[in-house]
Amino acid sequence: MLNVQINGEWKQFPKGTRLIEACAQSGFYIPRYCYHPKLSSPGNCRMCLIEMGMPKMGADRKPELGADGRPVINWIPRPQISCAQDIAEGMGVRTDSPLAQECRKGVMEFLLINHPLDCPICDQAGECQLQEFSVEYGNGGSRFLEHKVKKPKKVAIGPRVTLDAERCILCSRCIRFMQEVPHDDVLGFVDRGSHSTISTHPNKALDSNYSLNTVDICPVGALTSTDFRFKMRVWFLKETKSICTSCGTGCNTIIGSRQDVVYRQTPRENNDVNSVWMCDYGRLNFHYLHSEHRLKAPAVKGVNGTEPAEWPAAIARAAAELKKAPPGEIAIIASGKMTNEELFLTKKLASVLGVTLHDIVPHYEQGDDILLSADRNPNTNGAKLLGVSADVPGAKLAEIAEGVRSGRIKALVVLGEDSAECGIDKDSLGKLQSLVTINLLPNATTDAATVFLPGAGFAEKRGSMVNVKGRLQRLNQAINPPGEARDDWEILRDLIQAISGANGVYMIEDVFRQMAEAAPAFSGLSLSRIGDLGVQLKID
Repeated sequence: MLNVQINGEWKQFPKGTRLIEACAQSGFYIPRYCYHPKLSSPGNCRMCLIEMGMPKMGADRKPELGADGRPVINWIPRPQISCAQDIAEGMGVRTDSPLAQECRKGVMEFLLINHPLDCPICDQAGECQLQEFSVEYGNGGSRFLEHKVKKPKKVAIGPRVTLDAERCILCSRCIRFMQEVPHDDVLGFVDRGSHSTISTHPNKALDSNYSLNTVDICPVGALTSTDFRFKMRVWFLKETKSICTSCGTGCNTIIGSRQDVVYRQTPRENNDVNSVWMCDYGRLNFHYLHSEHRLKAPAVKGVNGTEPAEWPAAIARAAAELKKAPPGEIAIIASGKMTNEELFLTKKLASVLGVTLHDIVPHYEQGDDILLSADRNPNTNGAKLLGVSADVPGAKLAEIAEGVRSGRIKALVVLGEDSAECGIDKDSLGKLQSLVTINLLPNATTDAATVFLPGAGFAEKRGSMVNVKGRLQRLNQAINPPGEARDDWEILRDLIQAISGANGVYMIEDVFRQMAEAAPAFSGLSLSRIGDLGVQLKID
């Protein structure tokens, strides 16, 4: 631990602490543009200039002590940057001295000389550090009288990122991110002086699966998300802490929504999972929630084909069909995209029906060594812990498919999946006496279902999941399901109640409590105890 004097107060920090971080921990925030705690520090924006000094040394090369027994600080006459400077024993810092204030005003004046006055139409408005710092540290007006330098606007530097070069303040965050995290050195500065701007290298594009992180860390509106551009003002968005369900990593996210519409997902800091980053694939994988093909009402198959039904009638029909079939003639295909609570109730449904033939559908694609997992199911571990899947997910699917084709299986329950992916074709589905399915979008299974029950998407429900590293995390509801669609755990609860006649639970917290009592891995936990950052489980 090293002793540092910050604004007259002596503090202790671990060796290696950045000076800018030490000041922030002491309650003295230093404005910054180029500095990012997860990237290297080039010290090129100069916004974090402070006054700094070191202990005054005597003739014996030992620090001179003042009346308080502390070293006397010998202040350096020139300002120093705090972002690229580690603390040292006896160091003195003044974060808000007249010199530091004058430096910040000068930096702000230079940055705003050629910056366009387009805040009313800028996507960054509402979360722009240039706006915030100009109010707090800038001058009330500008002394600049010449015409502003014009730079390229609305430049598609990649399939998902649009550049407005006039707004760029040359902080180099995006350049360093692409070099240091995805290791795709594609961005750089071009031209000199007031005409400097960022650009992609010749014959290259910003097409990395992590390109949208450059939009997150851009302190101004230079880099914008093509998907989110001009869609919604950020101050209108309701922000909900949740997790990404596009792969087994389970990146922590913030879902931005308004009036039951999701407009964007951005990464949320969790150093045990995703640091502060997120892949583009997971970030943009939410538009299907608002698809024009979304299934929004229950339906049952009648003599004249599929007909709409009320929820009580649909649940009763599904329960009657499943009770009619002997236990050995029923199978359940579940999904690794279901929450732990839904999987627990799926296992309970299997127990009520006496079903032993159940499994989840594995989904594997190419991953990377950053965040994207090869396992595209977000909750494979949850399915294993709760006994819905064996150690090898999908091991029983071939037996289920053969049973349906041969006619041995008369009733099939498919939850959040398409049975066609398990090798069950349309003709085989036609042999079933009962096909009950829960899903969001139409597929071969929903088309052939005797009872269809519309479920909720990841942003429309609460629950928990266990990622590939065994971390239990919480999914939170950001929007309401459309139409008559309902939360999947409620559908399963009603179905179990209709089959067994037992009283159901009324809150998802009750489902988690029952699950914690039944599964040792969740013992002593609750939905609220998981917290925003999750809990590491002790699993094999």
